[in-house]
Amino acid sequence: MAHCASLHLSLAPTTSDRAVSFSRAARTRLVRVRCVSSPSKVASSVIERSSSPSKTGKWQWKFDGNSVNVYYEEHSGKSSENVKNILMVPTISDVSTVEEFRTVAKDIVDREGSINFRATIVDWPGLGFSDRPSLNYNADVMENFLIQLINSPDSPVKSSEGDLIICGGGHAATIVVRAAGKGLVKPAVIAAVAPTWAGPLPIVFGRDSSMEARYDLLRGTLRAPAVGWMMYNMLVSNEKSIQSQYKSHVYADPNNVTPTIVQTRYELTKRKGARYVPAAFLTGLLDPVKTHEEFLQLFADLEGKVPVLVVSTAGAPKRSKAEMVALKGAKGVTKFVEVPGALLPQEEYPLAVSEELYRFLYEVYMADR
Repeated sequence: MAHCASLHLSLAPTTSDRAVSFSRAARTRLVRVRCVSSPSKVASSVIERSSSPSKTGKWQWKFDGNSVNVYYEEHSGKSSENVKNILMVPTISDVSTVEEFRTVAKDIVDREGSINFRATIVDWPGLGFSDRPSLNYNADVMENFLIQLINSPDSPVKSSEGDLIICGGGHAATIVVRAAGKGLVKPAVIAAVAPTWAGPLPIVFGRDSSMEARYDLLRGTLRAPAVGWMMYNMLVSNEKSIQSQYKSHVYADPNNVTPTIVQTRYELTKRKGARYVPAAFLTGLLDPVKTHEEFLQLFADLEGKVPVLVVSTAGAPKRSKAEMVALKGAKGVTKFVEVPGALLPQEEYPLAVSEELYRFLYEVYMADR
């Protein structure tokens, strides 16, 4: 349900139309949307398209006595009239980066109409171009970051209370939904792109006590000095492994995996502290839930509270696809669509994703007029 480098470990595997009312502090609106798939004509992939941000910067996340510099970039359009703000959060993985959402952001903000958009893409702490301190990363830590980012007065995310659109991919999408269900963040709209909830090893090998002990051992080894880097280089930080994962399940079309994509992702794995978050991600510590039922309940908790778009993919791996499809018509899901791609459609087929996102936002905000 999430992408990672290929691992060779001695781990034994375990055996329609919808009408939804949304309450807001001072109003109630009715949103009517249709559950549809993308057009039959497959959208062309857009790879390595230049999408320079309007602004870049670092925001300081305070956690456990640490000040972590978090990288963000802002994409703005020409119009300053009736601008809605979108926070885009990359998929959590060993090669997570703001770059995966750049073309989506650029396409959204370049559209001019009665509603305009500004997009801010933020790297997770420990990933992308953010600082990578040796924290004890888990799903709660990542949720804490998201809450602080959205609610802090010095946040780079420009929005008034309850007027922020959040778009996340993979595990990030599920963490957003979890935080919103708890009332810790109050977005106006949520878009979950290829949402996932289980890390690579737990989905394959399960989570019984013997497996959890092995995950703990592997995690400790990956975090250790010297030997940790050696194992990380063998399992994750090498071009052959990255190319293999992208061709096998991250991208739907292996021909879209270019040398440039592989090289830029490989460079991310060489940054100081790069192994700490992947050690947690691979072994399931970043999983927002532990069961399929909990996953569905997260979305159900948002029923009638916030419009939710789920973007599934036609070429996702079997198990990940099953979880995405389970959200079609599920409680709390306002609209379900399918686009080309596998686990990273926002990077492989960004224009298909931006089109569905723009269409949903237009439907939501036009219904409110």
